Amino acid sequence: MARGVTPRQPARTGRQDKVRASTVTRVGTGTRGGTGALARPSRGKASAAAPKARKNAKGKSEADPKIKGYNPVAPERVAEILRRLDQLYPEVTCALTHASAWELLVATILSAQSTDANVNRVTPELFRKYPTVEAFAALTPEQLEPDVRSTGFFRNKSKSVVGAAKKIIADFGGHVPDEMDKLLTLPGVARKTANVVLGSWFKKAEGVVVDTHVHRISRRLELTTENDPQKIEQDLMKIIPREKWILFSHQIIWHGRKLCIARKPKCADCALENICHAADKTWSTVELHKNAKA
Repeated sequence: MARGVTPRQPARTGRQDKVRASTVTRVGTGTRGGTGALARPSRGKASAAAPKARKNAKGKSEADPKIKGYNPVAPERVAEILRRLDQLYPEVTCALTHASAWELLVATILSAQSTDANVNRVTPELFRKYPTVEAFAALTPEQLEPDVRSTGFFRNKSKSVVGAAKKIIADFGGHVPDEMDKLLTLPGVARKTANVVLGSWFKKAEGVVVDTHVHRISRRLELTTENDPQKIEQDLMKIIPREKWILFSHQIIWHGRKLCIARKPKCADCALENICHAADKTWSTVELHKNAKA
């Protein structure tokens, strides 16, 4: 490189370098998970300057996920994704403020169709006003509604929280159970909520939390092709080591907030960029897969 010449950097807006699948050279998307050199988009007209994707004997592009040689859930690729997430988010934890299993359970129920930040604004006063499970169990849903109105769907959430409190008092001696089957008997608790409580409070890896971020990004990374949260969870449990289930969910959730934003992902800043083939990337050095999308 000539002295004083600065290497060209990707445009952070993604506008200058936004490319289609047919205009980018695929590098390192074989069984090793795409950890090789990056293939930069051409400076000129992409359609004319970029080499065409190689074809196999049947005339199909090698970037097609169904082509032999590219396996999006190959152990090497999954391990590389986990390694990079560890570098980006080494010690992230649950973003919901809580001081007990009960508080975490309530906060998780309230977080449905709401943001963690909004729930964290509501719960300090809520837990000051009703400091114990017994205090919640003594309420009617209508009495709780004004306190949780700002989290949305407040009528259903009030019924769930009060109902869960009453059942915990009646069936579990006032203590939040630490078993999946028992948690699932509580009103308003499905696998996502149960996994949050088991993983973040009890440190038990019984499954993978699948919220909107995990749902969306797992599909973008081609770790699953499913749309149903339970099926997505089963797919993730098959390819991610059990000891990573809890941390993986936290890492993906934080990644979804910081970089892999739903409407405009910050692909030029993402450490996973050259092993991600998501169809809606805003900037790419690898070919895009039309089925890799949220």
